[in-house]
Amino acid sequence: MSDKKASLSIDGKTLDLKVHSGTIGPDVIEVSALTGNGYFTYDPGFVSTAACESKITYIDGDKGVLLHGGYPIEQLAEQSDYLETCYLLLYGALPNAAQKETFVNKVRMHTMVNDQMSTFFKGFRRDAHPMAIMCGVVGALSAFYHDSLDITDEKHREISAIRLIAKMPTLAAMTYKYTIGQPFMYPQNHLSYSENFLHMMFGNPCEPSNVNPVLAKAMDKIFLLHADHEQNASTSTVRLAGSTGANPFACISAGIAALWGPSHGGANEAVLDMLNEIGDASRIDEFVARAKDKDDPFRLMGFGHRVYKNFDPRAKVMKLAADEVLAELGLENDPLLKIAKRLEQIALEDEYFIDRKLYPNVDFYSGIILKAIGIPTSMFTVIFALGRTPGWIAHWNEMISGSYRIGRPRQLYTGPAQRDFVPLDKR
Repeated sequence: MSDKKASLSIDGKTLDLKVHSGTIGPDVIEVSALTGNGYFTYDPGFVSTAACESKITYIDGDKGVLLHGGYPIEQLAEQSDYLETCYLLLYGALPNAAQKETFVNKVRMHTMVNDQMSTFFKGFRRDAHPMAIMCGVVGALSAFYHDSLDITDEKHREISAIRLIAKMPTLAAMTYKYTIGQPFMYPQNHLSYSENFLHMMFGNPCEPSNVNPVLAKAMDKIFLLHADHEQNASTSTVRLAGSTGANPFACISAGIAALWGPSHGGANEAVLDMLNEIGDASRIDEFVARAKDKDDPFRLMGFGHRVYKNFDPRAKVMKLAADEVLAELGLENDPLLKIAKRLEQIALEDEYFIDRKLYPNVDFYSGIILKAIGIPTSMFTVIFALGRTPGWIAHWNEMISGSYRIGRPRQLYTGPAQRDFVPLDKR
């Protein structure tokens, strides 16, 4: 806590408020003293409120900075991999060689799910949205793995964390296979995390899987770049659910439900919907003109970011991965991807977009990659949830292992004042 104090004057009374300083970032005024004086703050969306203290991730949207445990996301994406980043988020430090090997082996040994889960899937319609299925099956894990649900036990929390990270690719692939009527594929322990996911997504029992290493590398980067993003809507949901003492599987299911909202996790799916709406490269100028028209509701999806006011630091890494995937698959002439590349060029060269800092963001490039790999748009948010799982778990564990209170936001009541009940025959 800093030596600075803030003062607030209300009706001639002055209240002294504590000021807290983090390692980096703006100071934070503690307003808890207001309640004892008959006041509390009004902050729709909690956009000006720090609801917790955390050591996991830091974002400076104005400067385009994203740090996990102090490490820039660009360095992690270029020199690390997804499971090493998972370790960093969970334990607060990068592993040494022995620690990483142990962690990777633990994840590898927990990729299978209880066989009864396959029966559980049969309760869903085949045409159910994959995110609807994921909400159900992830929450149901607590019914199959209830041997380690004591949230006060550090070892139990670690086991649950490993199980969630290990089983999410399996459940995601099972969800996809179920919706297209194909048999589930067992994970293969000799494959890497991203290779295993692609094997379970696109493999079949009739022939051995042949996973393209370029696609596996791109998939690993997608997971890594989505691993955590500080106190966003879904992460805050996980923390709020966790503050009640709910088990980790239920909390992550709540996070998946929050991520499902189109304003949060559906951005890369919206990119593909937009490309389909444009339909042909000859119509690009028409739609760009519509995007510039403030009276036209059409918006170019995948450009700019609510948090990053300059550029999305994840986008540069994702752009390189997208270029590698398109070159590897020879898809430079795919109609939708040609539209995407032309829009990218316009956004980087047109003064309208440059002045407004509407650069392509991570969702724009991840959508292109997933489309190129052959993953349907209905699965995009599932993959986002898969990648975000270690961040959710890290925040949940950080909260549970420290001191916390049950979440209880207040409200500004604007309904009727007290009134007397009128019997039905007199209304």
